Amino acid sequence: MGDFDFDVIGRSLPYLWKGMQYTLTLTLTAMTGGIIFGSLLAMARLSSIKPLVLVATVYVNLMRSIPLVLVIFWFYFLVPLLGQWLTTSETPITVGPDQTALISFTLFEIAYYCEIIRAGIQSIPTGQVSAAKAIGFTYSQQMLYVILPQAFRNMLPVLLTQTIVLFQDTSLVYVISGTDFLGAASKIAQRDSRLIEMYSFVAVIYFLISFSLSQVVKRMQSKTTLARS
Repeated sequence: MGDFDFDVIGRSLPYLWKGMQYTLTLTLTAMTGGIIFGSLLAMARLSSIKPLVLVATVYVNLMRSIPLVLVIFWFYFLVPLLGQWLTTSETPITVGPDQTALISFTLFEIAYYCEIIRAGIQSIPTGQVSAAKAIGFTYSQQMLYVILPQAFRNMLPVLLTQTIVLFQDTSLVYVISGTDFLGAASKIAQRDSRLIEMYSFVAVIYFLISFSLSQVVKRMQSKTTLARS
């Protein structure tokens, strides 16, 4: 341990914090987009319109059957070529790491949040739906005022668990040279030849954040169980 230089962490904190800000921004953006569009996709899957159900089902099954890193690569390398073909340009369109990360993560998370929200909607007793219909609520009003508020309360721990997984997965932007928390630490480690120190620090930070959030999930689950009993 005498050869370790942990002072490199203190010297690099401003740059590491910048990387962490990117990680948190990406996590919150993908989570927000995933929940909003995932809710719409969940309602599409539960719709009585068969073509809508088919499209939503194909999208969810496709995204849940391929690795996230492959989605990132597809968007980063194929979208510029597709854009060039559609616009008949001489050169591929420019898609940077930041835009690639935001869009590919959101598209990927939509499928997972969709299934969580769909399960939450289906967990609501049919009596609630019947009561909403009896007082003349439309389908949209049923969802907005009766079903979704109860569903989100029930599935909040699962949504947070998926967000923890999303937070950990943001490290994959490293493969397209995105400067997230891990990417920032990696650049410092390569520059100063301090791989063990930097990667150990990154592991500790990821563990502390993820473990803390998992404890919040456990408390939420306990409260939900008590409320139902």
